[in-house]
Amino acid sequence: MNNLMGQSDFRLLITGGAGFIGSALVNYLLEHTQHKLLVLDKLTYAANLAEVQRFKAEPRITLVQGDICDANLLQTLFASFAPSAIMHLAAESHVDNSINAPAAFIQTNIAGTYTLLDAARRYWQTLSATAQQAFRFQHVSTDEVFGDLAPDAQPFSEITAYAPSSPYAASKASSDHLVRAWHRTYGLPVIISNCSNNYGPGQHREKLIPKTISNALAGLPIPIYGNGQQRRDWLFVNDHVAALYLVLTRGRVGETYCIGGQNERTNLELVQQICDILDELAPVGFCKLSAGQRYRQFIQFVADRPGHDQRYAIDSGKLQAELGWQPAESLSSGLLKTVKAYCAAR
Repeated sequence: MNNLMGQSDFRLLITGGAGFIGSALVNYLLEHTQHKLLVLDKLTYAANLAEVQRFKAEPRITLVQGDICDANLLQTLFASFAPSAIMHLAAESHVDNSINAPAAFIQTNIAGTYTLLDAARRYWQTLSATAQQAFRFQHVSTDEVFGDLAPDAQPFSEITAYAPSSPYAASKASSDHLVRAWHRTYGLPVIISNCSNNYGPGQHREKLIPKTISNALAGLPIPIYGNGQQRRDWLFVNDHVAALYLVLTRGRVGETYCIGGQNERTNLELVQQICDILDELAPVGFCKLSAGQRYRQFIQFVADRPGHDQRYAIDSGKLQAELGWQPAESLSSGLLKTVKAYCAAR
């Protein structure tokens, strides 16, 4: 599938393309390729509505509001659009929501992935031998399927055993297993990726980084679970989507690729770094700060999340060695771009 960027006859079906990572992926594809795109999204609360309006005006995009659990809709879309590949990003993804209301995660992440896989298999089996060989089903997953990483343990890699902790992580682990089963049993050409925590402009405000920025600018408490010593590897969303397209076009069928930002921080360190950036970008008068005060004053420790994993970290060595990928953004440069974007949009 190399050298596809200039091909206008290459057709991508992208599920969840109106979400945070999905919309960044669509924008990357619009900028770097000539592909025709079908964006299928349920348009829930997590959809980026500003991006949705822009996509509607883009002639290369067909935007469909729909559910990946709707088998009849999927059959119709496969028949009418005839995708060359699928990039499957549609998912319920907020851990807190999965703890409070897990049913939606089971339905979308497990049943939805099954329904999409089965529709893709049926469509793929109708293709010519050449088209079958070129077809790809790319499944975008998370490092949370690997569970809790010990403080001194080596980062997660493609051979790390699954040990999900939250209902969200368990639902994504289940979907990963389904994708591998469809490859092993039916021969469907699949590729899986597991990424670390994404961040960047346009992320929903329920997530840690945008919540920190918006609460600080509003003079509200910035909640941090427990003692804030949980460690995460942070990946700038534009680096992630560039890696996804690289994996789609050059990755090996049946393989898994781990994508990490190589930016491991504790939650407390991350929030403090954001507050320090805000001290420079949004001085006194931008919110409820008085002279001599700093945004760190809004940090507030709250009761820890049930089953909270203490550490995630990703080893991207396979992706780097096989496909030559490297993240373009450091955490400092990515956070600066992110904070500037939220300040400008305020």
